Amino acid sequence: MGERGLGLDLHLDVPCGSGVGRALEAALREAVRSGRLSAGTRLPGSRSLAADLGVSRGTVVQVYGQLMAEGWLAGTSGSGTWVADVGMVEVEPRVERRASRPGPEIDLRPGRPDLSSFPRTAWASAVRRVSASADPAAWDYGEPGGLPALRSAIAGYVARTRGVRAGADSVVVTVGFAHGLALLGRALWSLGVRCVATEDPGLPRHRELLRAAGMDIVPLRVGAEGADPAGLTEEVGAALLTPAHQYPRGVVLAPDRRAVFTEWARRRDGFVIEDDYDGEFRYGRQPVGAMQALAPDRVVFAGSASKSLAPGMRLGWLVVPPAVREPLLRAVEETGATVPAIDQLAFADLLERGDYDRHIRRVRLVYRRRRAELAERLARPLDGVAAGLHALMPVGSVEEERRLVATGRYAGLHLHGLHTAGYWHEPVGGRQAALILGYATPPPHAWRRALETLAELVDAVEVR
Repeated sequence: MGERGLGLDLHLDVPCGSGVGRALEAALREAVRSGRLSAGTRLPGSRSLAADLGVSRGTVVQVYGQLMAEGWLAGTSGSGTWVADVGMVEVEPRVERRASRPGPEIDLRPGRPDLSSFPRTAWASAVRRVSASADPAAWDYGEPGGLPALRSAIAGYVARTRGVRAGADSVVVTVGFAHGLALLGRALWSLGVRCVATEDPGLPRHRELLRAAGMDIVPLRVGAEGADPAGLTEEVGAALLTPAHQYPRGVVLAPDRRAVFTEWARRRDGFVIEDDYDGEFRYGRQPVGAMQALAPDRVVFAGSASKSLAPGMRLGWLVVPPAVREPLLRAVEETGATVPAIDQLAFADLLERGDYDRHIRRVRLVYRRRRAELAERLARPLDGVAAGLHALMPVGSVEEERRLVATGRYAGLHLHGLHTAGYWHEPVGGRQAALILGYATPPPHAWRRALETLAELVDAVEVR
């Protein structure tokens, strides 16, 4: 067992040959625990430490990643690695970070399309057309539900593509789905709803928005057939579902469960909020029709341009039952948040001219190919149907999920996990561990690199 220098006033006992990775882990862990390496101390880069120890860089990357997952170290690509305050993974270093990073980072977090695919030319043309031709009244304070031209265009689009039973008067334009959900929380509260059931796992941001509206939250466990209506309690007055492509597990809500939820809503005088966040993107089968058509008087249908065009559009829509419309419009007026008239008119123009449909067809082909390439390169099953902008990759344990996320962060690869990103209502033992891979996010020139980096990371962590 030889002593190797770290480039600091510190020596570690690290064996030569097999077992060097675990020995380096133990030595660094002990150095932090004992105080020989204090919080904020910068460590050598993986290349220099690997050369100093005579081991592969991959071994050092794995060691750093494991200790980051455990909370002993912290680091980001381009800023190095440093000793964390014990028990805290996310800390700021005590040294000044470099203003720029040496290379681009790879983002595989879910929830975003390829932003470089935004139809700039079509959008610019639409803005020019509506700027020149819009009635002067369009630039006045608008109706809280949105401009009639856009409400009519959206009603036609969702009826044609998703089977929604909608008229222009049932559409309310929102500043994206998060804004729409916050408004719905206020509207439902005024209708006497005090408790909302949400899918488990599900997006934590949605639970936060509903709690901010005063709602209690009840979890609905998600299995192979989607959310289980058996989780509905007497207190629940509304249920938030992603029936066409459950987020994040990717399963489809079974027909019999759809029927149970809609019958429950009628019997309870409650509501279902159908978040159709990526309904345009189906690859292996015909699109699943909207649940709203089963009970238009009880189901709120929600869509947006965030996944199809870009989150920065801040443009969404709700198709609401008559009982919800007036409380919802009051909530819009109380908050004062509406989509700018020019954006509403331009989006209506895209819909009416077919430019939006052409864009969807173009990017759908790209995302379908990427999902197939992801499954082939990882050579492991992905949960859920072939649809949307993300895929769920199960892993063996919560520890492995955290190690993948932490090691990926060090290597410049941004990942989300079911546990690390808070998707479970309560992260108790036995809950599935998985990565949620946003394969749509990288621009075309970065996709191959993203795919190879991810595959190498998964292989390295698995063989460890």
